[in-house]
Amino acid sequence: MNLSNIAESIRKVRLQQNMTLEQLAVKTGFTKGYISRLENFRVNPSLSALSKIAKELGVPVKAFFEDELKSPQYLQGNILNGEEIIRNDSPEYKIKYFSLAFKKIDRVMDPFILEYSPSDKMREMMMHDADEFYVLLEGRINFHIGEMSNCLKLKKNDTLYLSANMPHTAILAPDCKYAKAIVVYCSAKAENK
Repeated sequence: MNLSNIAESIRKVRLQQNMTLEQLAVKTGFTKGYISRLENFRVNPSLSALSKIAKELGVPVKAFFEDELKSPQYLQGNILNGEEIIRNDSPEYKIKYFSLAFKKIDRVMDPFILEYSPSDKMREMMMHDADEFYVLLEGRINFHIGEMSNCLKLKKNDTLYLSANMPHTAILAPDCKYAKAIVVYCSAKAENK
């Protein structure tokens, strides 16, 4: 939490509402000195203090964090430098997930690198409420869609587009020791933009 950004945000909102330090102090029950120290980033406010100040200023608490939560307009990255996401079933099924856009907070697309290693366990079908675009970069994958009997055998450079809420699972082909894919999820937030 960047204290100076929060302090500046509080001061900015207070001044936009033509409210004095003393008026805000009276409304919140804090002293004028406390509000002044807060706006000059000399105290570290508790969440309850921020909540009380936000309420009296008529803004959500997140308004004080907007500068910190700003998402960059673009991100340059590399498929070798994703942030590993540990899912509770990752070790069991020997699938590693690497987020490629983890620094983009307000994203509507979520690109991942998936790395598959041999596993004794077969992953169950799953669904999610996002469209999915899948590109197999290395290896071979058995991609089951709808039901386990419907199996697409994917090889390097094959692609697949899945609509949201389509049951599916991807399993390393039995004679393959490693596979790597890029998958891009696109959430419903992208609709009607």
